[in-house]
Amino acid sequence: MRHQKRTLKLGLTAAHRKALLANQVCSLIEHQRIKTTLAKAKAVRPLAEKMVTLGKKGSLHARRTALAVLRQKGAVKKLFEDIAPRSVARNGGYTRIVKLGARKSDSAPVAFIEWVDAPQMVDEPAPEEKGKKSKAAKAPAADTEKKAERKPKRSEAAETEALE
Repeated sequence: MRHQKRTLKLGLTAAHRKALLANQVCSLIEHQRIKTTLAKAKAVRPLAEKMVTLGKKGSLHARRTALAVLRQKGAVKKLFEDIAPRSVARNGGYTRIVKLGARKSDSAPVAFIEWVDAPQMVDEPAPEEKGKKSKAAKAPAADTEKKAERKPKRSEAAETEALE
């Protein structure tokens, strides 16, 4: 029985799991938010939070320890210079997991994992008109507006010719 065994194995060997989690944390550091399966997000969270704790220490030893785990200099640099200073006031809880539902292909539960202190990325849908028209119905309306704009210009040109 696996009572009180905290490591999520994810069906991988230890070396593969370690590499996967390190790459996921590096992607999280680089992109501020990643979309992955819920199980992987839950496995990434403890490692990401430990890396932020190392970043908050800021010592050379902490930097070398983070580099030994993540194996990407750029990610470690961004972690220590950008992400850790944002989280100085927090005592843990640096990440959040947002569930997105099931993936269409295999029904795997999918989630976003993101930094709590990250700048908000707002995905605003395009504003719709009051009458729900299809894209095909909107295109001719734009053409008639352009023609309406052209007519006064032509009439102005005719008026200027008549005045001369």
